[in-house]
Order: sequence, then structure tokens, then C-alpha cells
Amino acid sequence: MYLSKKTYVKNWSHMKPEELHKVSIKKGGKVLKEIKPERISNIEESVGYWRKANHIHQWFVENVQDGDDNCRQYYVSREQLQELVDVCKKVKESLENSPKEKKMLEVGWQNGKKLMEEVELPSDTSVADDLLPTQSGFFFGGTEYDEYYIQGLDETIKQIEPLLEEENGDYYYQASW
Repeated sequence: MYLSKKTYVKNWSHMKPEELHKVSIKKGGKVLKEIKPERISNIEESVGYWRKANHIHQWFVENVQDGDDNCRQYYVSREQLQELVDVCKKVKESLENSPKEKKMLEVGWQNGKKLMEEVELPSDTSVADDLLPTQSGFFFGGTEYDEYYIQGLDETIKQIEPLLEEENGDYYYQASW
């Protein structure tokens, strides 16, 4: 799961000197001559990455991709990014304030047998169920509201909040299986 930022840097003859961009690509300290700076129109940066955060992916599918989960790249507005951060914070707070209950969860396999472990999970997951539900699927990870779910919330907040302070650039989400 990837979030990228594209910044338009094309220079035009009508631009003022203070509006011009200077782009230089070097390898081993030497300018790459086969990349012509005057032909560069966008710089693309990788600004977010998740793995098995099925609840975050499902949010993008429902709120950015109009429900179409097809591994294509989609534009994400700053407002949508802010909404995702706000949802993550609200869900995290609700799970942290929920009473805990012990539950046996599958944690893997060994010698053909399921390995089970007792963990404490929030007993009230209604806010998470409503705003940021888990999603099952191939390579999607677990569907419990556990430490991995909360880790996905934390990673999302940590990756996106700094982007909201940046002035330039357009954001795009894409997942690949």
C-alpha cells in the first residue's frame, strides 16, 4: 500500500525567475546526462507505505476509490488525508478507552498445529466497526482490533500529519497484491 506525492516542476518561458525550478539528477556525484532537466515536469516521492493494514486500505477504497478495489492509482485530496488522520485518532482513542477482555487468538502454525495466544482486546469496537472496520482478504493481515490494528493507526497518523503541513504537491494512493 503506497502513498505518493507528485510535485509539478515544469519551467515555462512566462515564469518569473523566482518561480523557476532547478532539477539535477546525479549518480555517484556525477550529473546523469541522459536525464534532461528541461524535460522533467513532475517529481514523484514515496511518502507513505503500509503493509497488511487492511482497515486503512479499506478506508481508501471506500472514501477515495468509490468502492472499486482494483490496484489502480487514485488522487487523494488534502481534505481526504485530513479526514483519514481524524478518523484514525478518533478510533484509536475509543479503543484505548474501551474496557479490555481476554481472548484466544491464532498467532501462527508450528509442526502442523495452530499456535494460540491469550491477548487483551478492547471489548467495545463500535467506533472502529463504524468508522474504520477491518477487511478480510488475501494478504490482508488479521481482522482483530489488536496491537497490529492500532499500529496501523499510529503509522497512518505519523506518515500523513507532516504531509498536511506541506504546501505543494498532489497525493496518490495505490495498493498492489
